[in-house]
Amino acid sequence: MQLRYGFRLYPNGSQRAALARSFGCARVVFNDALRVREDARAAGLSFVTLGELSRRLTASKKTPERVWLGEVSSVILQQSLRDLDIGYRNFFDGLKGKRPRVGAPRFKSRKDNRQAVRFTANAGWRITPGGKLRLPKIGDVWVKWSRSLPSVPSTVTVIKDAAGRYFASFVVETEPSEVLPETTPEVGIDLGLSHFAILSDGTKIDSPRFLRRAEKKLKKAQQLLCRKAKGSNNR
Repeated sequence: MQLRYGFRLYPNGSQRAALARSFGCARVVFNDALRVREDARAAGLSFVTLGELSRRLTASKKTPERVWLGEVSSVILQQSLRDLDIGYRNFFDGLKGKRPRVGAPRFKSRKDNRQAVRFTANAGWRITPGGKLRLPKIGDVWVKWSRSLPSVPSTVTVIKDAAGRYFASFVVETEPSEVLPETTPEVGIDLGLSHFAILSDGTKIDSPRFLRRAEKKLKKAQQLLCRKAKGSNNR
């Protein structure tokens, strides 16, 4: 069973610049590949395979227009192509009814709130003896470990969110957990206005309305009081 473990990263200035290059290169590769497939579709040509996209990527890195793609790890560029391929697969499976429908892959923007790159095992990344995350062509990044990893991770995804924070998301393989012992069922309680409480299993508990009952008793007592003459023994 695969699980994800996320931790906060604190890259220094040069590492943030290297990560920005990685995010940008991965985005350009994704958009280039998406444009190739969209142009082929518009021209009525056959679907461009992942292998063909990978060959085009290798060739483009030797051109003056895309030579700067060699400044980042080649693994994250290949993973960007795989992300595009997964997006198309999910889109087609949704059309066939194999899964809920999702939109077709769209072009990425540098203004997107979330930027991410993924390093697989063959990228050569590792956790140093000092507890830092060593990323190829980026360096040793300080990690705030909040818990230990149950096994050696297979991949790590570096994420930058809208607030400018950096995170590392590790994918680890774990054994299926043991069956938990039976416990007394528990429910959540939501206090409301129309009902005193509504339980998570759908049970509704009417409001006791203490004040309204007291108001009715007060009304009857006031009516009896009004019928008595002022200064009488009954009053």
